[in-house]
Amino acid sequence: MSKQVKGAAKPAAKAAKAEKAPKVEAAAKVEQAAKIAKTLTGKVVSTKMQKTISVLIQRYVPHPQYGKYQRRTTQLLAHDENGESRTGDLVSIEPCRPLSRHKSWRLVKILERAPQSEHAAEATP
Repeated sequence: MSKQVKGAAKPAAKAAKAEKAPKVEAAAKVEQAAKIAKTLTGKVVSTKMQKTISVLIQRYVPHPQYGKYQRRTTQLLAHDENGESRTGDLVSIEPCRPLSRHKSWRLVKILERAPQSEHAAEATP
C-alpha cells in the first residue's frame, strides 16, 4: 500500500510543476512592467565627467497640510556609455546595478535635444 501512495504523489507533483510554469511567465511580465514604470525622465545639467551625466528629476508633491503642489527636485548620476548627451537634453534613465558609489542609473535614450549654443559651436574645430 505504501507503493501506491508514493506513486500517487508523483502525478500530483507533476501537476503542481505544470501549474507553476504560467505563474513564472506572469511574474516575468509583471517584472518587465515594473522595470518600465521605474524609467524616469529628466534634464541633463552636467556632462563634465567621463561616461557620466547628472540628471535633474522634477516631481510635484502636495503639501501635507495645505494641499498646494510644490516642486521637488532630485539630482541623479547616470551612466552615458557613448557620451552622446549634452547639457540641456531631455533624457530617459532607468535603474541598473551600482556602477560606482553614487551612480546606479543608466541612460536609455535622449528624448529631446537641447539647442546647440554658439559658444559650443565655436569651441569645436
